[in-house]
Amino acid sequence: MPNKVVVFGGSAAAKALDGVADVVLVEPREAFLHAVGALRAAVDPDFLPRIFFPYDTLLTHGRVVRDRAVRVEPGRVALASGEELTADYIVLATGSGYPFPAKIEVDDTAAAQQKYLEAQAGLHAAEHILLLGAGPVGLEFAGEIKHVWPEKKVVIVDPVADILSEYQPELREEVRRQLGELDIQLVLGSALKEDPPTEPGERGTFHVSTTSDVGITADIWFRCFGVTPQTGYLAGALVDVRLPNGQVAVTETLQVKGQDAVFALGDITDVAEPKQASAANRHVEVVAGNIKALIEGRRELAAYQPGPAAIILPLGPTGGAAQFPGRGIAGPDVTSQFKGQDLLTGRLGQLFGVGGA
Repeated sequence: MPNKVVVFGGSAAAKALDGVADVVLVEPREAFLHAVGALRAAVDPDFLPRIFFPYDTLLTHGRVVRDRAVRVEPGRVALASGEELTADYIVLATGSGYPFPAKIEVDDTAAAQQKYLEAQAGLHAAEHILLLGAGPVGLEFAGEIKHVWPEKKVVIVDPVADILSEYQPELREEVRRQLGELDIQLVLGSALKEDPPTEPGERGTFHVSTTSDVGITADIWFRCFGVTPQTGYLAGALVDVRLPNGQVAVTETLQVKGQDAVFALGDITDVAEPKQASAANRHVEVVAGNIKALIEGRRELAAYQPGPAAIILPLGPTGGAAQFPGRGIAGPDVTSQFKGQDLLTGRLGQLFGVGGA
């Protein structure tokens, strides 16, 4: 009998192993949500359908089980429905939670799309918009808002002293230049004294001030920080590899520490690198290759090496900046070419076997 591989949340990993083993992808969502395009979906109703990809065309040989893991331990999996699965190999790729609209914790596609449409309506009605968090998500969201509604006032607040401090000064300078051109206000080095009185994404005018006494009036606000690794399902021998921050301890071969047949990839790993889609894609190559090697009886496994700091940061479809290893800083034209125009939806369409998005 072929080896059985159970994959949690990792569509690309399941695809890479399809046909090599008996693959079961466990995924609670009705369709894959392409988080890279989620911020544009919050401002552009025409783009919204392009971030959802059905699972029924993903695998040729394996199967997708629409369910949620409640207990995962080496070799055994318990699902929310009560079904139990056995596995020769397990791949943990459940990613992370993040405040809406960068991600959404809604499994039904129609309900998720409705929430994005409500965000669009709220942003359309607002004149002043407050974003908390000046990381890549907050900056990118501001750029998307300004592309659709250039007349709106957008303010970003963050207690950090500068944006994108882990990247080259030239990148920060270029992003700041474009933010200035877009009239996006940065309030750095001080947090809000207290959260706004409304819920994130809820329409309602309010006034807040920062600890440095900068006053801000806005009609709607969104939280753009707060990554939460989704690993609460780990059980048995896997409990001890779950770190206090929710991440999973892995070896350089991306095997969960202490386990030969359990692998982890993406946001949930404790690999010291920015949690980006590009890194997760490289994780997939290593994990799929190593599982194939083990199935074929080979014991020499590939080691994952984190790459140098890199980022492609769109500020709307035609703006943004990028830092490429060994190639320096790129401006809006190159950024748009690599990512800004379609936000990699075309690549996802190829993975899921659907028409060009």
